[in-house]
Amino acid sequence: MGQPATTHPGVSFVMPVYNEAAYIDDAIESVLAQQYPGERELVVVLGPSTDGTTEKVQSRAAADARIRIVENPQLSIPLGLNLGIRAAAHEVIVRVDAHTEIEPDYTAIGVATLQRTGAASVGGLMVATGRGRLQSAVARAYNHRLGLGGGAYHGAASEGPAESAYLGIMRREALVAVGLYDEGLKRGEDWELNLRLRDAGHLVWLDPALRVTYWPRSTWAKLARQFHATGIWRGELVRRLGGRNPLRYFAPPALVVSLALSAVLLVLQLTGVVAGLPSLLLSVVHLGPALYLLVLLALLVVPSSGPRFADRFTFARVIAVMHVSWGAGFVRGFVLGARDAVDTSRIES
Repeated sequence: MGQPATTHPGVSFVMPVYNEAAYIDDAIESVLAQQYPGERELVVVLGPSTDGTTEKVQSRAAADARIRIVENPQLSIPLGLNLGIRAAAHEVIVRVDAHTEIEPDYTAIGVATLQRTGAASVGGLMVATGRGRLQSAVARAYNHRLGLGGGAYHGAASEGPAESAYLGIMRREALVAVGLYDEGLKRGEDWELNLRLRDAGHLVWLDPALRVTYWPRSTWAKLARQFHATGIWRGELVRRLGGRNPLRYFAPPALVVSLALSAVLLVLQLTGVVAGLPSLLLSVVHLGPALYLLVLLALLVVPSSGPRFADRFTFARVIAVMHVSWGAGFVRGFVLGARDAVDTSRIES
């Protein structure tokens, strides 16, 4: 007979880190404060930061034997995650990010759900949080159906089988069996990994009792760069996997294409190149951008967009930046491929 299942298996938290000086201490504290009786370690996969993050992590590791450092000079998140998983000492892998904080009972709930369901990957809800007007507006957009297209882990959801798992509490054996994260991807690695887990017959599970505080980008430039890079890699995934991508991912690129066509047609109409009946018939191209503008205007009067007009205006701008940046990136990635595109939103500028 085999040994009975361990009630509290050892857990290795794997955290890729690069230029997160403003958030890294709180992220590490949330991991060390876990109310979980099993053995624990935190593997920090450290990129060559330039903002003091490296020194903070080294100081924490010198003071606490539960923290180990693995160097990640190439800055690739999937590569870094794989380095961390290979270096991990325990059978349960909990992915955490330096921009996140987990509740004290997160690990205990997640491991219990992993054992109860037999899943290979369990995830919870991303609860975006912000400081100041812009980051708070970005957080509202993350949590809003218009912002990120209604993915289950961005809002209210019921427990059950899922398409993907945010961050993930995972069985190391299953990860190794499917080849770990795809190191050829720079974004979208979670979704693609969970797709391979499901294809291999494993269960991916959403448990809304798991809540993760996420701190989004806090400047316009970083927000645009992050979403542009994410869109590029989603376009690359569509090139690779075609229709296996959910339909919601096609909405932002459709918006960008309609905006471009509308702009070209408007110039042709204003210059008289297109006139008369053809102009009238082709004007249907303007319908999409006009409807989108109405949606943005509607956000200015919706209380959930912010208590004051300035907050609602910022929220509407955030939604537009997310959609257009992501959609433009998707078109580029789908047409040209992702090539070596990277997310530069953590680079100080």
